[in-house]
Amino acid sequence: MCGIVGYVGKRECADVLVDGLKRLEYRGYDSSGIAVFQNGKIAVEKSKGKLVDLESKMEKQGKPQGHCGIGHTRWATHGEPSDINSHPHGNKRVTIVHNGIIENYRQIKEFLIGQGYGFESETDTETVAKLLDYFYSGDPIETISKMIDKVNGSYALGILFRDFPDTVFAVRKESPLIIGLGEGENFIASDVTPILKYTKNYYLLEYNEIAVIKEDSVTICTPEGKEIHKEVHTADWDVDAAEKGGYEHFMLKEINEQPVAIKTTIAPRIQEGMPYLEESGLTMEMLKNYRRIFVVACGTAMHAGLVGKYVIEKLARVEVTVDIASEFRYRDPLIEKEDLVILISQSGETADTYAALKMAKERGADTLGIVNVKGSTIARESDIVIYTHAGPEISVASTKAYSVQLSIMYLLAFELAYAKGAISKERCMELTKQLADIPEKLNEVLGIKERCQFIASRLVNAESLLYIGRGLDYALSMEGSLKLKEISYIHSESYAAGELKHGTISLVTEDMPVIAVATQSNLLEKTISNVKEVKARGAKVNVICTEDVEIGKDVANHLIKIPKMEDLLMPLLAAVPMQYIAYYTAVLKGCDVDQPRNLAKSVTVE
Repeated sequence: MCGIVGYVGKRECADVLVDGLKRLEYRGYDSSGIAVFQNGKIAVEKSKGKLVDLESKMEKQGKPQGHCGIGHTRWATHGEPSDINSHPHGNKRVTIVHNGIIENYRQIKEFLIGQGYGFESETDTETVAKLLDYFYSGDPIETISKMIDKVNGSYALGILFRDFPDTVFAVRKESPLIIGLGEGENFIASDVTPILKYTKNYYLLEYNEIAVIKEDSVTICTPEGKEIHKEVHTADWDVDAAEKGGYEHFMLKEINEQPVAIKTTIAPRIQEGMPYLEESGLTMEMLKNYRRIFVVACGTAMHAGLVGKYVIEKLARVEVTVDIASEFRYRDPLIEKEDLVILISQSGETADTYAALKMAKERGADTLGIVNVKGSTIARESDIVIYTHAGPEISVASTKAYSVQLSIMYLLAFELAYAKGAISKERCMELTKQLADIPEKLNEVLGIKERCQFIASRLVNAESLLYIGRGLDYALSMEGSLKLKEISYIHSESYAAGELKHGTISLVTEDMPVIAVATQSNLLEKTISNVKEVKARGAKVNVICTEDVEIGKDVANHLIKIPKMEDLLMPLLAAVPMQYIAYYTAVLKGCDVDQPRNLAKSVTVE
């Protein structure tokens, strides 16, 4: 959930590390630190807070000078955010940075205390650093191998051994780590973002592979010391894609990138007017034979799955179960060989989603990964993978990743329905054509930002509000509510509009804001009736509806109108005003839009 960088080369290492960590800020963190070889010793600087706090500290105390080192941004799991708990950890012989969670750290710590080791921090990471020191006999590979045998949990480690002042060592299990390949310099990083300034080429480090990184070479071996020859991957986007490009925040940039992201995602998957997913390995014959579908995801990706459920069941008449990934395994789901389990994850590294993938494979079901990051763990280990082409999404609050995930779910629903014989080829082509028209329609919707700013100005001082809708609008309202609460810190809940009278309406007070989504024509009258229920109790109602709908002041205080399309496709358009509302509310409140408190972009621990 945090970030790792490492560097060996001729540049000033501290500058490369801090610059790389800045490019990983989007992952979420509460402290940072670096370790650099300086005159044969490992110099460590670390600080609670943002990277600017670390830079300020180094300006006063002196920045470590050297050409080899490791850096880290920490998101606290064991021990509160503090200078002491910040990474790197270790001693004069061994220093490490770590992403992940060590499950048996207490037992390791008790053992090491018995061997005379003392501990300064409350972290699980320090136990690994001291365990490496305990095993060290002059051979780093042997030392790391012994550590692997004793440690349970997830980890990506960057390691410095004092006796090897020109070398960074790395190893991973579950938590992601890549090796960047430059000219006369090499890197380690949690993802490609920090290295794009220097190189697009990288290796993917697999489970318990040990990397030895020098300025002019990279060697990767097994724990037994057998060398491994790796495929070189090349990033398909450049550093400009990870910059704000004149926008005030990454979130606003990414909202506006949705038309292009959707077009780039769906265009290669449409042939002769029909969905075509065979390039991913998903054939019509396979689709025809699936009995049930499970969709497993977290947060925003799970909300995309809920929209997918509605559309698949409506069109294909196939049963779909949507599960929160962190709950999926523990309810012991009834998965069988005729089933398809869809795993949705922007990063492709979400720990709970990956755990669900492993369970599904063990039970013989086909697994389909819908991910944005090429070469990620879920992408590599799924039977079938469909890549979304959102490009880098830097803001913690997901916008364009959500839209492209929806787009893939629509294509899947259309092709599945046709394969099952539930819709005709003509109907499938009609739906696919409308999906292909979405980017153009979205460009229209992006023009309503001023209206959304006005609505946001009415929400700034709210203590709590409700999002309501029916059918697909309810699934969409869940995402709108999540967006608002995660970046503006206003308490927000979403409810099926028809459920209000069964208890939730008691929360409605005078002037309480309510955002109602009313884009489903077959449910419009019922939704309006539910809106009137909250309006009658003093709520200030904002309705998102299609441009052909007439709603009076007796129903809504304010309207946001968007173009009319097929009901099934309206979530792709209606998502934008809710993203705008969340964004502008957070801006008006002075919140850190791209890096909201306590949140991380990639959740790589369970």
